[in-house]
This record gives sequence, C-alpha cells and structure tokens, in this order.
Amino acid sequence: MKKNTWCLFVAGMLVLVVVLSGCEVIFPPTTYEPSPTKVRYDISYGYRVNCTGTGRYEITYVCNPPSVLVGTVTYDRLYNHEYETKTLVNNTFIRWNVSGTEQQTYELGITAHIIANNYLVPDLNGEDAVTIQALQEKYPAIERQYTQPQANETIWFINPTDPNITAIVRTVVENAGTNNSFLLAQSLFSWLKKNIQYQTHAGEEGVRPAAITLQMGNGDCDDLSFLYISLCRSVGIPARFIRGYLLTVYENGTAITTAHAWTEVFVGGSMGINGWIPVECACVTTSIKTDIQQNFGVENAFHLRLFVDDGSNQSLAYSLLGLSYVKYGSNRNIERQPFAEIQNYQELKAQKLVVTSENTRYYE
Repeated sequence: MKKNTWCLFVAGMLVLVVVLSGCEVIFPPTTYEPSPTKVRYDISYGYRVNCTGTGRYEITYVCNPPSVLVGTVTYDRLYNHEYETKTLVNNTFIRWNVSGTEQQTYELGITAHIIANNYLVPDLNGEDAVTIQALQEKYPAIERQYTQPQANETIWFINPTDPNITAIVRTVVENAGTNNSFLLAQSLFSWLKKNIQYQTHAGEEGVRPAAITLQMGNGDCDDLSFLYISLCRSVGIPARFIRGYLLTVYENGTAITTAHAWTEVFVGGSMGINGWIPVECACVTTSIKTDIQQNFGVENAFHLRLFVDDGSNQSLAYSLLGLSYVKYGSNRNIERQPFAEIQNYQELKAQKLVVTSENTRYYE
C-alpha cells in the first residue's frame, strides 16, 4: 500500500473510531492571515473646477459627508460659500450653487478625519434572523420601502420583477430549503458569486441595470450591487445600496481610494445593526466559502460611506448625481476634475479572522 493511501486509511479509521465511540468530531477553525481592522486617515474629495474665458457660469454640485459603520468621523467643507445643507431620508448632503463671471478655480468638496473599525455579524447560521413571512408581518414599512423596483427617469436599475431574475430566485429558494431571511440572502449571494463575474467596464459610461448585468454575466461594483438587491427584493428581503469609497493600501504604507458601491440587506431580529447587515458584492477571493466568511455580513475598515439608499426613485437619482454646470457665452470654458486623496494613513490594529466549526466568527 502506498504511503499516501495508508495515511488516508489510518485517518479514516481514526474518525470512524471516534464516531462509533460517541465522541463529537471537532474540526479546527479556519484562520485567515492578519489584516487591518482599525485604521486612521484623512481624506479630501470632490471636484476641482477651473473657469476660464469670459461669460457667466453656474455650477451645481451635490456632495455627501462621510460616515463609517463603526468609528468616528469629523469633517469640514473645502469651499464655505454659496452652499446649503439638505436632508433626504437617510442622507445629509451639501449642495453648492456657485455662479460668477470671473476667471477662477474652485475646490468644491469635503475634507475629513476618519477612524474606522471592521464590523462583522458573528453568527453565519442566521439563528437570530426572522423568516420572510415574519419580515412582512413585523416590519411592513421596511418591507414596502425596500422591496420595490427603482429607476431614474428612464431606466429600471433595480428590478425584482424582471422575469429572468424571478426565475433564478425561485430556483435558489427551492434549493436552499429554508425561509430564514439571513440564510436565503446568503444563498442568493452564493449564486451571485458563482454565476456573475466582477469585472470593470472601462470605456463604458454609466451603471448597468440589473437585467443587463444578468445578461452579460459580469459587472462592476455598482452592477453587482444592483443585481444582488434585485435578487433579494424579489424574494421579499429588503435590500439597499451604499455608495462611498474603498481604500487600497500598498506595501509601502501609502493609500489611495476609489469610488465604490456595496449593499445592505434587512433580516430583522437582533442581527446586524437594527436588522441591517452589510454585504460586499464585488469581492474576489479563492472560493465562495471564503467570500461568505470574509464579505457576507462584513464591512471592513477600508469602506467609507457617503450615501445610503432609501428605496425611492429620487434616492437612486440623487446617488447618480455629480457636478453639473451651465455656461453662457461661447468664450467661457469650464474644466472639472474629480478627486479623492488620502493622507496620514495609519494602521491602528491588525487581527486574524477566525471562523469556528460551528460557523461563527470573530477577530483575534
């Protein structure tokens, strides 16, 4: 008998002896390499607008102040003139309405100091989540608000009633064999990661509707988020999108940030924060199991929130706004450049993610 075969035989016999003896088989936990779980940094973001030539101009820019799921944020405006502060359900935003005739460069946006911590839902079994039926009975307002289609003026970006999406959901629900909202959201996440590839579409402007992402079989963070939300809403799980920034830290300690989108699903009970749990749809890891353990019910310290969807068409339209302008006169030139710059990045704590054999997890 070959050595490897003999080792497998012995290991199998040992497991059999343990089982027959009535002892519980305890498998070792899964432990991931240490990664930052608490960070500190400064960020400035917005638009630099250069007005040259002659003629009148009007510039409008809507900018959301930052927040983190766990941590502290302080911020200030980069330009303290011609602005107003407004609130739209889940969001406070600053809107600049700048007008003039002179040649000038404006820096419109926010500068902020951030301390952010990782957040995770410890239990991957969903024992404290409620059923789909209980979501409708106990949280009717949330269920109505976050299970409908969403569109801007012309395009249904989130569409839980699309026939292809509803067909997929029926199959996933049948195979899942549960009506637990947390476990169904997890099953839909597994389907997404198995069937839709994360892929940026350079040169293609705008965000794809969920139905197109499903048809293409790939998409960026916005596209995957809209499709996942559509899948969840189709089965009756309230879901919403988050817009913000995602940090990338290099080996030399420097950090950059890029625009990003992710999601939250509502599973009720005592899970998450007021029943909401974060889900990172654009993750790329070695397996679906790893995706779930590291990104389902997890929002790491590299996520910076700017906008939280409220389920309305108006919310969707506002989330897609940037900077716009009107110029009067053929000699007036307007150049605009978005920016998001990180300074003074510091890692405050690094920990290992541990997932136990009971499917619970923690940092150590």
